[in-house]
Amino acid sequence: MPPPGPCRVTGELPHTHGLGFPIPNTSARVQDVTYATVSAGTGPGRPPAELLRRLRARHTADPVTHVERVPARAGEPAPWPAWAPEELRAAFARRGVVAPWRHQAEAAELAYAGQHAVVATGTASGKSLAYQLPALSTLLADPRATVLYLAPTKALAADQLRAVAGLELDGVRPACYDGDTPRAEREWIRRHSRFVLTNPDMLHHGILPGHAHWSGFLRRLAYVVIDECHTYRGVFGSHVAHVLRRLRRQCARFGRTPVFVLASATSGDPATAAGRLTGLPVAAVTADTSPRGGVTFALWEPPLLPSSLDAVTDDLTQVRRSALRETADLLADSVAEGVRTLAFVRSRKGAEVVAANARRSLDEAVPGLGDRVAAYRAGYLREERRELERALLHGDLLGLASTNALELGVDLVGLDAVLICGWPGTRASLWQQAGRAGRSGDEALAVLVARDDPLDTYLVHHPEALFGRPVEATVLDPANPYVLAPQLACAAAEAPLTPADLELFGDGAKEAVDSLVEAGALRQRPTGWYWRHRERPEVDLRGEGGAPVCVVEAPTGRLLGTVDGGSSHFLIHPGAVYLHQGVSYVVDSLDLADGCALVHAEEPDWSTHARDVTSLSVVSVRSYVDAGPVGLFLGEVDVTSQVVSYQRRRIASGEVIDTRPLDLPARELRTVAVWFTVSPESLASAGVEAADIPGALHAAEHAAIGLLPLMATCDRWDIGGLSTAVHPDTEAPTVFVYDGHPGGAGFAERAYGTAAAWLRATRDAIAECGCESGCPSCVQSPKCGNGNNPLGKSDAVKVLDVVLTNLPPDGDAPAGPAPALPRQDERVPDRASATTDTP
Repeated sequence: MPPPGPCRVTGELPHTHGLGFPIPNTSARVQDVTYATVSAGTGPGRPPAELLRRLRARHTADPVTHVERVPARAGEPAPWPAWAPEELRAAFARRGVVAPWRHQAEAAELAYAGQHAVVATGTASGKSLAYQLPALSTLLADPRATVLYLAPTKALAADQLRAVAGLELDGVRPACYDGDTPRAEREWIRRHSRFVLTNPDMLHHGILPGHAHWSGFLRRLAYVVIDECHTYRGVFGSHVAHVLRRLRRQCARFGRTPVFVLASATSGDPATAAGRLTGLPVAAVTADTSPRGGVTFALWEPPLLPSSLDAVTDDLTQVRRSALRETADLLADSVAEGVRTLAFVRSRKGAEVVAANARRSLDEAVPGLGDRVAAYRAGYLREERRELERALLHGDLLGLASTNALELGVDLVGLDAVLICGWPGTRASLWQQAGRAGRSGDEALAVLVARDDPLDTYLVHHPEALFGRPVEATVLDPANPYVLAPQLACAAAEAPLTPADLELFGDGAKEAVDSLVEAGALRQRPTGWYWRHRERPEVDLRGEGGAPVCVVEAPTGRLLGTVDGGSSHFLIHPGAVYLHQGVSYVVDSLDLADGCALVHAEEPDWSTHARDVTSLSVVSVRSYVDAGPVGLFLGEVDVTSQVVSYQRRRIASGEVIDTRPLDLPARELRTVAVWFTVSPESLASAGVEAADIPGALHAAEHAAIGLLPLMATCDRWDIGGLSTAVHPDTEAPTVFVYDGHPGGAGFAERAYGTAAAWLRATRDAIAECGCESGCPSCVQSPKCGNGNNPLGKSDAVKVLDVVLTNLPPDGDAPAGPAPALPRQDERVPDRASATTDTP
């Protein structure tokens, strides 16, 4: 497709336009902003180092703490496999692929030989060819064979559909089958498509329950492609692991054993993770032999704002400029330079804020230039998402603020720069996002903009924790009973379970089936276990806490989008400010029973922040380390939380206007936690007064939650915490950190196994922060249910010194017998000093 022509923006242009530096050719009355499908470099001839220099120039104090240069790399081509048909080679050649890279050919050879394989290489390394080559070769050689492709997002599946359809191979008939597929097309796809692209949710909700309608497709299934498999972690990954086992079970009933081919970003031990996901032995290809353009990677710390009086503590606190505002300015500056830029933002609301602020700055400079920036996130209607993808691919948009919905392998050719607003949770995600730029082999710029957060602050001042370090291993636990039992119920609803099936589903399956029989969900017969109900089990793969809630504009009845059930209490409670494509709405009502929130358009000068209360009780202890005055525990806990109010804060100043009550139902969660106890005597010896213990533990809890993502594939929004001077179940000062998913997600286990390293990094992050009494860069939390009060920064260091002095190094601590919990009638009520940090 030829590149679009230049976009002409007219108007008198002042010198700087409030963007921090001049737009090129500002003396001209007419400016041409040119963009193309394939960029010839960063901006109009702007190399990354020069662009970075100009971005830094608008600050009096240099915000860049480190610049890492990732050098360019030459590729290592390999010959086409002998079994690849000439028709397919010619089709790839028309797309500019004259030969595969060595890692592509190696993975393709394994898959074509019938070996389950995972290719785990860097972004833009051509992983798609590694599975397309054997899959499409088989489809061309066997006119009856079929292929199933699974992607974690609809955008990625749509991108892969464009790629496969663009090869124009006779008889393949690729088609997307997902929630957006019109019902009129679904029957045709089931009957005629031989390359079906879908997602785990549709496989779970649509294909497997309707396996009788898919029998023709499943009995000829040759390959199952699982793209971006590193995203299947935690509870979601554990659910997907059993969905794949259910798929294998249905294929086996038709006498079919498909080959699984997985593609992953670079990750730790990909063969083990892929094997745990599929339940099969998987060979890994990890040597990346593709060419790569150089990347200039900058770590960016927003400047400090003038000291302001904290309304809660009456202390002068140092607060940094918001990462959202900093990213919005950088996005506007980059677009003004003609640089095609993608900004990744952690939350849906954040993506809207960044896009809106960037548009506003650009329109103030050049009316109409703001139209070249948009937001992209889940919850948009299908038509909106597809139009944004088209505009980005064709170059109609110069800047996009996106959630991680565009992190994955969508082919965004021509992007020159990536802005990453806040640590994305894992090194794997960091490199995935950074790799969105420079995909045509040109030089690229990536900037990590630190949030005012303990982990972000730690990382921008410890670049060795990012660069030259291996990425994390993917954590999932298919044996999680809160995942395994519902998935077995789904399998039984599809076809009665047999003893052989229990072996397929792995450890804990027999116990889970017995519990389902006891609960009346299954009936045991001589031939197996049968589902007893007429309705299918309702199972949420993503653990988002229920069905999506529709957001409807009350005056017009127009559907704006959706919010997952688990986030609805926080994002669309009555009175909340809801953003959609830069337009602000205020929520009038939330009907959880009907799954609907009514809103009206309004542009208030305040934002809203939900507050909740949490209580926690220990159910059981799995493992225990006795370290004298310190105890380290891993076990099950019950967590009860409730959103009880929300604050309205001035957008300009952050001033709290008022706190308004909410009447929303409580939510209960049984999950896995790691916790440590410290004797009051040891704290007194360390100089922590009894009155200061709550603040010391609270500060340590916040920082520990913030630093856990260094050790586990999670971020602080996946986990929660609670601290108290005397917990009724431990009868001692205690800090809990728990997984924010039913049954746990593997994060607490990882924290328990690396406790010494985790808490050492926590202690150092607090001690090295330059603030006096605690700030968002060390011990304050953006999701604290107690308004970050009380907090004791210096005392938190003393607490952690006691813990680290007594706790053995990781791996050297023998597990002791689980201590007995107090009897229920001996448990004292929760103390008022308990403080929480909820996921």
